[in-house]
Amino acid sequence: MQKITLFVSILFLAFSCGVKTTQSLISDGNYDAAINRAVEALKTNKDSKGKQDYVYLLEEAFAKAKERDLRNLEMMEKEKNPANLELIYNTYLQLNNRQEKIRPILPLQLLKQGKNAQFVFDNYSDHIVNSKNALSKFLYENAQVLLKSPNKLDARKAYDDLSYIESINPNYKNAKKLINEAQFKGTDFVNVYAVNETNMIIPKQLQDDLLDFNTYGLNDKWTVYHSVKQKNTHYDYSLILNFREIHISPEQIKEKEFVNEKEIKDGVKTLLDSRGNAVKDSLGRIIKVDNFKKVKIKIFEFRQYKACQVTAKVDYVDLKSNSLLQSFPVASEYVFENVYSTYNGDKSACDEKYLGYFNKRAVPFPDNEQMVFDTGEDLKAKFKNIIVRNKFR
Repeated sequence: MQKITLFVSILFLAFSCGVKTTQSLISDGNYDAAINRAVEALKTNKDSKGKQDYVYLLEEAFAKAKERDLRNLEMMEKEKNPANLELIYNTYLQLNNRQEKIRPILPLQLLKQGKNAQFVFDNYSDHIVNSKNALSKFLYENAQVLLKSPNKLDARKAYDDLSYIESINPNYKNAKKLINEAQFKGTDFVNVYAVNETNMIIPKQLQDDLLDFNTYGLNDKWTVYHSVKQKNTHYDYSLILNFREIHISPEQIKEKEFVNEKEIKDGVKTLLDSRGNAVKDSLGRIIKVDNFKKVKIKIFEFRQYKACQVTAKVDYVDLKSNSLLQSFPVASEYVFENVYSTYNGDKSACDEKYLGYFNKRAVPFPDNEQMVFDTGEDLKAKFKNIIVRNKFR
């Protein structure tokens, strides 16, 4: 019984909070949020006495929201300001959508009055179509003007306006064609290339890989990178990877000799007391313990080592003004290392993790060109990171 009482109390508290929140939203002028809460509450048991507060609140919020929207529309239509066209269109949509949100739960009874709540619905279809066409016409004509501008940002604004027209008014005039034109005119084309300022040959395969922007996935809506110049393309920027220095260490083989000792288990033995007699347990049995022996190994370690460091800088150049916009240093290193070992003695005296070196042998050192090429993956990752973090605009 106590559990039932507690459950009912919780339900009553939740209902009271919901009603108060809806009332508060109406007081704050947030009518549509109040309508949303009331409609949600009335989707179940709408004719129950406990839901009457929501019916009254929904009736009030709807009337006030409609009155406010119609008042705003009257003012905007009198102003005849083209800047209001989108708001006018969206307000008519809002008036219609609000009705369609409430329509499925009608009728709603006012139990005390013995009648249905009043929701005056109007047909806004003509207003929606007319305001949509007026907005489309305005944006279309504005986009045509913007497309005549040499400024790429104007072309991008035209693209946004035309895309919006296509979303609300599909196949409006030749908007689709103009969208493609705006996309092209608003795009920054970037020529990417490498410059070798070192006294070494940069492997062609490395340069091709670094400049293969298809693998970078960096082309975006308004920026396209070309490592090979395309005909009939006007480039806005250059992205230059300047190789400044390449340092390659000599081939080195470092030798090291060391000794390991360890005690390992070697069977069992009889436990003796201080007098040399066998120790027995309480049942008279001789006690056996682990027997340990000391083993030793001498290890001869050989470490092959060769390193390559590449330093470069990435230059951002504005081709229109022929000026350097930004410059970023980048450095990469690749280390070739091979460790192998031989030994004299007992391998069990060696740490288990070291045993693999005994199966290795000396290998040929990579040549200098290969060393430079092997820096490529790290260099490419750093190059990409610079571009991702530093857009042209």
